Amino acid sequence: MSSFFEVHAEAASAGSALVFDSPHSWPHWPVDAPPTVCPAAALRSSCDAWVDEIWREAIAGAAPLLCAHFHRAYIDANRARDDIDPSMLAEPWPTALNPGEKSRRGFGLIRRLALPDAPLYDRPLALEDIEHRLRHCYDPYHAKLASLINATHERHGFVLHINCHSMKSVGNAMNDDAGMPRPDIVVSDLNGRCASPMLMRWIAATLGAMGYRVGVNDPYQGAELIRRHGAPDQGRHSVQIELNRALYMDEAAFAKTEGYSRLVSHLRLFVGEMAQGLSIDHPGQPLRR
Repeated sequence: MSSFFEVHAEAASAGSALVFDSPHSWPHWPVDAPPTVCPAAALRSSCDAWVDEIWREAIAGAAPLLCAHFHRAYIDANRARDDIDPSMLAEPWPTALNPGEKSRRGFGLIRRLALPDAPLYDRPLALEDIEHRLRHCYDPYHAKLASLINATHERHGFVLHINCHSMKSVGNAMNDDAGMPRPDIVVSDLNGRCASPMLMRWIAATLGAMGYRVGVNDPYQGAELIRRHGAPDQGRHSVQIELNRALYMDEAAFAKTEGYSRLVSHLRLFVGEMAQGLSIDHPGQPLRR
């Protein structure tokens, strides 16, 4: 297994139509990477604190969970491979680039900003450095996720991929919803492109029934990881779930709160209900329709 990712309960794909991944939870900066110049707290806040642990405890071995072991600011698995800001490069990229809105705001494939007004680097990056990140982190992560999803789909004729994230409780200047308080949970499918409407309604309603304020495709619509794998007409459903950090941590102190255990307990029930709804032993459940 690559040292840049880990799969928990990979064998569970034989019995479950669920696949989970957490691409942004790793908090450590590589020791051999160019040093950052931003404050440590800014770099820390740019990763999805404890999301891999939350979902690992909630899934409890019932489905595979792929976790990145590289910092999302080092290279972001949830961006397109060519979403690179050319101003960050010490020399021209050898092929055409396609920087998007995320790159313009400073958080494309290779982050320029950890937080607003907090640049990561004080100099351009070498092409060899970026290519190293792609070869050793980005490409293997995507290949492994694809293999898990494909194997699950082949066994069951259906797969539900859950892409796991966290969000700050209030949007900052890098976000569309700057200064706005956020829902407890946001469920996204690129505005209907990556999952069936019935499945999305079920997920939102199930989480809402647990007492959470659930947003759908607002303020997040999803990004590269669900775009690649969501094909509802082929029985491949891919959904992004964002957890509000205020549910489980003190954002200022960067510490877990009592809400952590409560959230894990609720998500464990949620995973169990999804697993049952997708089971071939329960063909009447709405998730497979």
